[in-house]
Amino acid sequence: MLEVRKLTQRFGGITALEDVSFTARKGLITGVIGPNGAGKTTLFNVITGIYSQTSGSVHLDNADISRIPAEMLAARGLVRTFQNIELFGNMTVLENVMLGLHSRSSSGILSCMLKMPWHVKEEKYIRQQASEWLDFSGITDLSAQKAANLPFGKGRLLEIARAMAVHPSILLMDEPAAGLNNSETHELAVLIRKIRDKGVTVVMVEHDMELVMDICDRILVLNLGRMLAEGTPREIQENPAVVAAYLGEG
Repeated sequence: MLEVRKLTQRFGGITALEDVSFTARKGLITGVIGPNGAGKTTLFNVITGIYSQTSGSVHLDNADISRIPAEMLAARGLVRTFQNIELFGNMTVLENVMLGLHSRSSSGILSCMLKMPWHVKEEKYIRQQASEWLDFSGITDLSAQKAANLPFGKGRLLEIARAMAVHPSILLMDEPAAGLNNSETHELAVLIRKIRDKGVTVVMVEHDMELVMDICDRILVLNLGRMLAEGTPREIQENPAVVAAYLGEG
């Protein structure tokens, strides 16, 4: 589904990623872990077109998507969420998800202003679809609330609902459990499995090791910008190099 080939990212004299290669298999949840400063978010920023890599390439469904802008990647089915929740606070929960469906809208400014019949029909469809994604994410009861008034955990679910409204084939999630309590993390785990069960490939950067080991099918480990290990949760737990990177030698 997603293949990274010999990816290197340098910022001046600092090498954030060096010769990183991995494959995220279709229909699986792949976790990306590593100590602070390992290059995890930089990896996501390169894959999603925020950074332009120094060398190497990124492939989605065998097509080279290196250096393609983020908005064009979304149209190709590659969507991400961010570590810091990015919502439109003055809009309602429902309206935030409706924004995720903008790529499916064909109405222009004039047809919106004049409320042409096809625009009214399309707007009704978008509202219906957005409501279904709120139901999928378990926050239908919050649809009329302003996004700025949501508790942090519900804001995270809203961000995911909006991303899913784009109908991605692959969803990249940057530390989705950051700032969540145990109950909210459990709710998140259930939602991520539901996303995987809908056929969406998931790649997630995460520091919560209990969550990673619980829901991920495959895990890759970065350390100091390099690939350290890759395998099943059991293989990663028993890898001496991974243990040393997190806990130190001995």
